[in-house]
Amino acid sequence: MLILGRYIMICITATSDGLDCEVDERFGRCKYFIFVDPSSMKFKAVPNAAADASGGAGIQAANTVLRYAPAAIITGLVGDNALNVLKTAGVKIYSCKSMSVREAIEMYNAGKLSIIDAPR
Repeated sequence: MLILGRYIMICITATSDGLDCEVDERFGRCKYFIFVDPSSMKFKAVPNAAADASGGAGIQAANTVLRYAPAAIITGLVGDNALNVLKTAGVKIYSCKSMSVREAIEMYNAGKLSIIDAPR
């Protein structure tokens, strides 16, 4: 798992590289992955190299995220192939729409996000 200091990170798909940008509802084609410690809000933004891929963006994005080994992922939509890769790795995936990354983290901390267990 990606650890910043001594904290475990979660990953949120994002439209930009900060905590106040919108959650990108597309997992495979999101612009950024934001890895954040949900207790301290320390974060690292990583551009999604698969965002403009001609095909296989979901699997490429999943492999990028798994290099950081997050404890959970927050996104909107996850395709079947990416979902299978992430579930096989044991990562919990949570659904979130129409809010900022910061708000999504607050919802995660409050236990108010639903788990994605089928492609959407």
